[in-house]
Amino acid sequence: MTFRHLFLAGVSAPKKLAAFRLLPIGRVIRYIFYFIFTMTLISFIRYLLGDGGLFEASPELEAYSETIGSLLYPIAIVFQFVIATFYVFVRISLFAAFGMLLGMLFRRRVEYRFIWRTTAVAITLPLLLTMILDFFPMTETFSAWLTSIIHISYIAFALKYYPKTVK
Repeated sequence: MTFRHLFLAGVSAPKKLAAFRLLPIGRVIRYIFYFIFTMTLISFIRYLLGDGGLFEASPELEAYSETIGSLLYPIAIVFQFVIATFYVFVRISLFAAFGMLLGMLFRRRVEYRFIWRTTAVAITLPLLLTMILDFFPMTETFSAWLTSIIHISYIAFALKYYPKTVK
């Protein structure tokens, strides 16, 4: 299965998400890192264009950023990559834990490793919306709630196609 198929199914076919629980973990993590790289690239370009400064907190930090000069850019891209990686993996893990609770509620046979893979592919549309809505700073709280609801609903739709528990 190519990344294009994963992407299209992650956006438009929540029914197929349940089948992605059987994908190798390496393929799923590579798929996630494509999004992390995209988020980092967009964030770094916005930083270069002056949309959001890294050292806007205090005058001391601005002075320090002037002293290190061009070293600021590699530091910024690494910093943005680490933050994006942390954000995405924590979000997937928390929503997978919530998916475990939903799976128990729906009386489905769920294992954390399988629901984590499903949740990782289900994050496709919420991450795309997060990247788009990030350009509108007034919608920060709204976008977090909206993307969370979409992510949970994709997980819930996928859980319908998980095998039922055996009594």
